[in-house]
Amino acid sequence: MTILLPAIRDNLVKKRLLILGGTGDAAELAVRASQIADIEVVSSLAGRTQQPFTPKTGTVRIGGFGGAAGLAAFLLVSAARPYGGYANGEDRPIDFLIDATHPFAAQISANAAVAAAECNVPFLMLVRPAWERVEGDRWIEVAGYSEAARALLGLSQRVFLTIGRQELAAFAGLDAIWFLMRAIDPPALNSPIPNGKLLLARGPFSLEDERQLLLEYQIDTIVSKNSGGGATYAKIVAARELGIPVVMVQRPPIPDVEQVADVAGAIAWLVKQL
Repeated sequence: MTILLPAIRDNLVKKRLLILGGTGDAAELAVRASQIADIEVVSSLAGRTQQPFTPKTGTVRIGGFGGAAGLAAFLLVSAARPYGGYANGEDRPIDFLIDATHPFAAQISANAAVAAAECNVPFLMLVRPAWERVEGDRWIEVAGYSEAARALLGLSQRVFLTIGRQELAAFAGLDAIWFLMRAIDPPALNSPIPNGKLLLARGPFSLEDERQLLLEYQIDTIVSKNSGGGATYAKIVAARELGIPVVMVQRPPIPDVEQVADVAGAIAWLVKQL
């Protein structure tokens, strides 16, 4: 019992931060937040990619919560307990919640807003700024993937499809178009995908490499999410230089909650909460 007392005391002093992650920003945030003496970091990854951005510090859990209700239950009595929980064996609640998921992870963001409000847990969204059209861009802005597929009809013959693996089915019926599809992981077995070639790769990608890719495969149109950030922006610059149109899928709505644009802003918010 004497040996456990320091760990228990440390456990009771620290505030618990849950980071909804899976992005590079979330991994960086976990590292920087762990450097704050009063913070214990728990990172949650959805588990949808085989090689996610895994934080190099803190506790990591993988898998969904079971909707807003499941997340609320986790916030109130967390199942992650690297120090072994309270002295009486109970788990501890989460004190702060930061959503640093991908801008297109609309459902988890909505669930997080509901759960945080229900549990009265301070909640922040780290939302990287969206890309903005500049002179020379030939964007066709669409609200979703079905609209993006329709926009290609009569416009394209060879398309660079950079929307990840989960939305490929929306383009599977466009048999007259050849697709170069880039994703981090392969699509699920037996899921419908369009005709073409699949490339497995993770950014960041250089401008030189993106330009060469477009030229090598004779791409005449790009389909992209407006993900923001620098890791995949080079394809947008390359398209601008080559005069290639980009069908740009706009972001889904996000909850009306407090937001910051970068990790530094999230750290400042966290320190203010303390």
